[in-house]
Amino acid sequence: MIDTIIFDFGNIFINLDPKATETSFAQLGLNNWSNDLVELNHLYEFGKIDEYKFITGIQKHIPNADLVAIRQAWNAQVADFPLKRLEFLQFIKAKYKLFLLSNADQTHIDHFEHKEGISFSRDFYSCFEKTYFSFDIAMRKPDERVFQLILNNHNIDPKTTLFIDDTPENIEGAQKAGLKTWLLNPVKEDVTQLFDFLETLDD
Repeated sequence: MIDTIIFDFGNIFINLDPKATETSFAQLGLNNWSNDLVELNHLYEFGKIDEYKFITGIQKHIPNADLVAIRQAWNAQVADFPLKRLEFLQFIKAKYKLFLLSNADQTHIDHFEHKEGISFSRDFYSCFEKTYFSFDIAMRKPDERVFQLILNNHNIDPKTTLFIDDTPENIEGAQKAGLKTWLLNPVKEDVTQLFDFLETLDD
């Protein structure tokens, strides 16, 4: 019997459109997301550098672009957050212990909060016992330790805990920690179909 659920954020609650960022950066003159930029992104998601160092790090590859334009391009991938998903969370929060676990950076989270508004963001966060962002805890999925951190901090039994994510590598990390998992396909599935999935889990 599942009594605890740990959710990813992107493509589970808020929709993501990476191609929008690719297109925006291409318009600024950046056509290749190099290994240097991958590493820079990881450092930012780990909270090891601040937004200014991240944005200026990208600017080195497109020196003619200003910092505001680069931030806007980076945030272009943050799309809509369907209201039905928030309403679903509010419906189930009395039945389950809920946690949010996301590989995220401060820029994207700030943009989400500004875009959706203070009231919506507050209502969303209030559904969870605790939110875990990689830039706050200096750990990222799929590292097994990040799942163990949540289990230990809240005295959670992994056998009664479900982790929901749209990335296979993250699912594998959760499985190593002993959690039940749902690899959600955002093209075909929606988190509001949770109860349908739980029925298959109990079979």
